Amino acid sequence: MSKLSSIRAAAGSRVRMTGRNGRAVSDRTPIPLPVPLSAYVVDCGVYVTGRRLPGRWRYDAAIREARTREDSFVWIGLHEPDLEQINGIAEEFGLHELAVEDAVHAHNRPKLERYEDTLFAVFKTVCYVGHAEPTTASELVETGEVMAFVGHDFVVTVRHGNHSGLRDVRMRLEDDPEHLALGPAVVLHAIADHVVDSYIEVTDAIEDDIDRMEAEVFEPRSVMDAEQIYVMKREVLELRRAVMPLAQPLRRLAEGYSSLVPHEVRSYFRDVDDHLVTVSERVTGFDELLTTLVNAVLAKITMRQNNDMRKITAYAAMISVPTMIAGIYGMNFEYMPELGWTYGYPAVLVVIAVTCAALYRIFRRNRWL
Repeated sequence: MSKLSSIRAAAGSRVRMTGRNGRAVSDRTPIPLPVPLSAYVVDCGVYVTGRRLPGRWRYDAAIREARTREDSFVWIGLHEPDLEQINGIAEEFGLHELAVEDAVHAHNRPKLERYEDTLFAVFKTVCYVGHAEPTTASELVETGEVMAFVGHDFVVTVRHGNHSGLRDVRMRLEDDPEHLALGPAVVLHAIADHVVDSYIEVTDAIEDDIDRMEAEVFEPRSVMDAEQIYVMKREVLELRRAVMPLAQPLRRLAEGYSSLVPHEVRSYFRDVDDHLVTVSERVTGFDELLTTLVNAVLAKITMRQNNDMRKITAYAAMISVPTMIAGIYGMNFEYMPELGWTYGYPAVLVVIAVTCAALYRIFRRNRWL
């Protein structure tokens, strides 16, 4: 017998099973194994009528236990598993191979797919990266993914990214067993609500950064680089790619797309959809405002360049006067005006100074200088 088989055999004794009708059906039932969870299995819990059974569970023992009880399901949380690591779970829970491949490789758009009696949902997570000065930041939004397989008696969540933890979501649900008793669809709603709430937090932070940029752009004599606005615009587009595609999956869940989502839970998805609409409108507004700021910065740059060109032209005109006079007298002809006059040289300097002063006054009056 292999080591794994020995562990499973040892796990199957000393506790009686309770069938769905409440009667004992066997003297051998899986018990929580006192072994540490693996690096990719973050948590595995069995929930009966909304309350978590004590102990730590392997996924195979957990699902066997859940299927012997009424109103129970398993929630397994995975973090960046590879294909080999998730294959055992996929076989045990009957997950579709295409969805499993998407869950392993990530880089998916938000979507909702139905495979026979299983739902597969993909959410893009976002995290705001704080900076002391947004105008010098190269990245403001980090993205990740949360994928959820939902069946009649299980939820398998797969996370990619270090900022998309679901520990707080699990704890909040465990504190409300009456709500959690509605089944796996409640977990799916809690994940969607958590993701959309993170969108709201990120949009609040981005709005503050854009307000600061706007104030700096329209401040007199400010020097704002258009490149930093393009960086912000790129981050807003990244947020938009996470937010916009999620609208259709949420509406489908709210409209009864699958029997896995009971009627009592659909109204919760409608509430999440309303929040998502608000976020979508704000993100669209950010994009339009940043486009306006880019145009404003380019206009300021153009005006500054025009002012610089006028100054250069004015100084060139003033310099041309002494250059012309010096050039004429530098030809060294024998018969030229005032060559023999004692005060000829000072007179030429006076003429140059007066002419340059007159040109300077004219340019200043016309606001070229």
